[in-house]
Amino acid sequence: MTDPAAQPDPYSQPAPYTPQSAAAELKAPPGTDPSTPWIWLILVIPIVQTLPIFFIDWTSYIEASITDPTGLGASALLFSPAYIALFVLGWVGTGLMIWFAYLDWRELQRRGVPQPFHWAYIFLTFAVSFAVYTIGRAVVAHRRTGTGLSVMWATIGLIVGGFVVGIIVAAAIVQQAIDLVSSVPFS
Repeated sequence: MTDPAAQPDPYSQPAPYTPQSAAAELKAPPGTDPSTPWIWLILVIPIVQTLPIFFIDWTSYIEASITDPTGLGASALLFSPAYIALFVLGWVGTGLMIWFAYLDWRELQRRGVPQPFHWAYIFLTFAVSFAVYTIGRAVVAHRRTGTGLSVMWATIGLIVGGFVVGIIVAAAIVQQAIDLVSSVPFS
């Protein structure tokens, strides 16, 4: 026969929570520099990728869009050297950003930074922006080393500067379009 006292009470409460030892703090060795050349190259690539936009002949494109009844003149933009360079630099630059993010992550690990921001977040460049990786990496590097926020501020400056330049370029193109439309006699 079994001893009824040896069996646990089915209505008893489990043991209360007892705190465990605190998790080890994720800190890099003192003096670890989170600034690698790879992260700065990732920030240079978007600038290089967008330079060809300044070499597109917007006036000819707008004229062809307005005056060509077939619409084929406007498609000439797709074969202009500046547009092709913009397209090629977009893909090559994105591939380089992915490679540089991996090299950056590996270098941070080599320097002793525990659990650096994973390089695979750079793939969000396809859906959101390269800034997901650079800002996330800067925040995690700052938590681990105490420094490294300059990458975040450079990214924010790059995004703001890109918006300002984009607005200026768009305003110039719209002004060219307005000037060309007002000079074309419609019959």
